[in-house]
Amino acid sequence: MKIKVTPRLSSLLKERGITQMQLSEMSGVTQGSISRFDKNSRHEDAHVFAIARALGVNVEDLFEVTYSESPANT
Repeated sequence: MKIKVTPRLSSLLKERGITQMQLSEMSGVTQGSISRFDKNSRHEDAHVFAIARALGVNVEDLFEVTYSESPANT
């Protein structure tokens, strides 16, 4: 099984009408780190939890997880 994890912070902010700067103030995470969130493949644990808490969501809600079957080895 192959798992793909894609950050979805930008869409959450858009849905809620919150700017990156507002989220920065709410979470204590720098605006620069928030700006890079959807572009990075690595995220600081403390930032992920602070952002989730500020938005009132679970950490899992910050990401889209897609599962796909891997082709059988022949």
